[in-house]
Amino acid sequence: MNAAFVIFDQMTALDFVGFYDPLTRLKSMDFMPDFRWQICSYCEDVADTQDLRFDPDRIRESLADFDLLVVPGGYGSRHLQHNEDFVTWLKTATSVPLKASVCSGSLLLGAAGFLQGKKATTHPKAYSELARYCDEVSDQRIVDAGDVVTASGVSAAIDLGLYLVERLAGKEVRIEIALQMDYPYYPFS
Repeated sequence: MNAAFVIFDQMTALDFVGFYDPLTRLKSMDFMPDFRWQICSYCEDVADTQDLRFDPDRIRESLADFDLLVVPGGYGSRHLQHNEDFVTWLKTATSVPLKASVCSGSLLLGAAGFLQGKKATTHPKAYSELARYCDEVSDQRIVDAGDVVTASGVSAAIDLGLYLVERLAGKEVRIEIALQMDYPYYPFS
């Protein structure tokens, strides 16, 4: 399993770290020793909204060779959804079988056309922006539309990470990782 974790300037750090931590435990806790990830970005210089710096592994390289793509949200998503070059780069993930986002990262998946005909969610303050990209905006914390999973606001990133763990490795693995994280995760329906 090869995962692409997207980062961008002015993202929300918790959006990223929230899914990164449980997903990378698939490898560190030896549930999926072949789980690999790369931090992918369209730009070289990436900082969150409070100037916490992140270093990408890959810059502007195609995302087509991954099995999983996960996109955080943050203020930067508001202008990137209209940035033709960024959206074109994100569209290189069209063949990726499972795509996910948290918070306003769904706006980026939507701008790339990945939410067309689907139900999706985002941060409540971005519902109206999301409506142009999907068939139905949901207020659920996690929305699984098959090949795309979206999560609501910032703290839902941890839930998204654990939800994806369960999809990839099963309920028992999700429970063990949540216990190791001391996180009171409950499945969302």
